[in-house]
Amino acid sequence: MSGHSKWSTIKRKKEKTDQQRAKVFTKIGRELAVAVKQGGPDPNVNSKLKDVIAKAKSNNYPSDNIERIIKKAAGEGDANNYEEIVYEGYGPNGVAVVVETLTDNRNRTAGDLRHYFDKSGGNMGQSGSVMFMFNRRGVIIVNSNSIGEDECLEAALNNGAEDFSAEDETYEILCAANDLGKVRDALEEAGAEILSSEVAYLPTTTSSLEGEAVEKMERLIDMLEENDDVQAVWHNWEE
Repeated sequence: MSGHSKWSTIKRKKEKTDQQRAKVFTKIGRELAVAVKQGGPDPNVNSKLKDVIAKAKSNNYPSDNIERIIKKAAGEGDANNYEEIVYEGYGPNGVAVVVETLTDNRNRTAGDLRHYFDKSGGNMGQSGSVMFMFNRRGVIIVNSNSIGEDECLEAALNNGAEDFSAEDETYEILCAANDLGKVRDALEEAGAEILSSEVAYLPTTTSSLEGEAVEKMERLIDMLEENDDVQAVWHNWEE
């Protein structure tokens, strides 16, 4: 979907090598286990688990693996060790960065992230230091070949969507974070093919970079995304 969505440059999408895909699968597996621990193994009553399953499927995560992780997490307790922590900071030239993590050692994760920011000419911030520059929204990307625009728009708006836009080959729907599952379910019932659905931090303003600052920002994102504790990286750099 890269290049079609107006938000596609906010959270950078890269072509996945086998190694990168394995890392993505590991992170999604951790999300699944934590969601089960927090709300139980039934996605019909655990909306967060339902959202993570949808995310897993959009990343071509094997269904057998999803079921295995859910069963394991329902019967074992080690996933309770993971905490969801959101870190904030500034990249080069003051670019705002939000990092979502799942960690079993907050001191290790905070130390790693602080090192990445420092090495890239930025710095870690306190809670709330950049969050005011972002809106937390549900973002759903639909294959426009799977459903007509009017039908998609009607299904989305009737179930809580706040914004709708048609791109080259996709429709993009924005909604409140808590309404993500409801809107996605309505779109699927209407026959839409969901390419992705996730809760995102969308910037209210963007920053531009030039020269060496671009390389530093790219290096910061790469280091963050390579860290096993990091689930997602959001920023307001207009690439």
